[in-house]
Amino acid sequence: MSQESEFSEGDLRNTGMSLKHDREWDYELDRIVEAVEERDAKKVGLQFPEGLKRRGPKVADDIRELVPDDVTVMLSGQPCYGACDLDTFLMKRTDVFVHFGHSPMKNTDKVIYVPLFSNVDVFPIMEEALDELPDEEVGLVTTAQHMNQFEDMKAWLEERGYEVHTRRGDERLTHEGQVLGCNYASAQVDADQVLYVGGGKFHPLGLAMEHPDKKVVIGDPVNNVVTVADTEKFLKQRYAAVHKAMDAQKWGVIYCTKIGQGRWEQAQEILDGNDDAYLITMDEVTPDRLRNFDMDAFVNTGCPRITTDDGPQFHKPMLTPGEYEIAVGNEPLDSLSFDTFHGTW
Repeated sequence: MSQESEFSEGDLRNTGMSLKHDREWDYELDRIVEAVEERDAKKVGLQFPEGLKRRGPKVADDIRELVPDDVTVMLSGQPCYGACDLDTFLMKRTDVFVHFGHSPMKNTDKVIYVPLFSNVDVFPIMEEALDELPDEEVGLVTTAQHMNQFEDMKAWLEERGYEVHTRRGDERLTHEGQVLGCNYASAQVDADQVLYVGGGKFHPLGLAMEHPDKKVVIGDPVNNVVTVADTEKFLKQRYAAVHKAMDAQKWGVIYCTKIGQGRWEQAQEILDGNDDAYLITMDEVTPDRLRNFDMDAFVNTGCPRITTDDGPQFHKPMLTPGEYEIAVGNEPLDSLSFDTFHGTW
């Protein structure tokens, strides 16, 4: 029996993402054990994204069976939403630090990135998606979990007569054709239609917002469904937040201290232009943490998903930097766009 979602209609997590079949991933245990041996490690730290934390104890058990008894394996309890969201406290206190579920955003010897490639067969859902791809040219993008099949996806489309356009994007992206929840530069290709192969709706929705001139077709091999990204509901939510903030006098400017999410220059620019703006620094930005601040509205210079995912839950309007410029009258209402991140740290 279905239950009513606890999230608002505009919340991007309200997507019904229950798995319809089991998924397995490659945890690259041999690579982790090899690092333990090479470094004579005594402490191993493991960090999982939110949706995979439940698998942490089992992975820790598997590692403990393969390393000496005097090696301590620790699990990060910090929230984790991307490769930019590293538990630096744990990382500095372990000899081997493993970050699961994302591709490396920056080359570093301090972190072992295990992207957790999926073994889900993507081609049946790509076959269904062809009905939504009438043009001969198509852009192709996917997430880190399916990058192990990207070249095969591209070849599969080419065998069916498509001219496939792909690019890497910028330095925040590890692979050609990869998209992140904050960066869709890989979709900037010479094609009017883009096929996104992957689970969830947030990535293709952001892609459609970033590239409004393109038709974004979602081939979801996890839930076995094909849809076309529709930004209407999302735009209504964001326009409503901007309108609520237009009368704001006191602004809280959020600067996120997480290693890959701080945009100091952007925060400083807002402060320099508004005497009634106050800088608030924090690592985890949540509604509860901001409730006691006597502000009329907030502008978030950290991860864009804080605004888009959790925006309706904050007690006062929470805007992106671009939306802030509209609310204070510096930009027209029709300039509203999706907030994206570029560059690393």
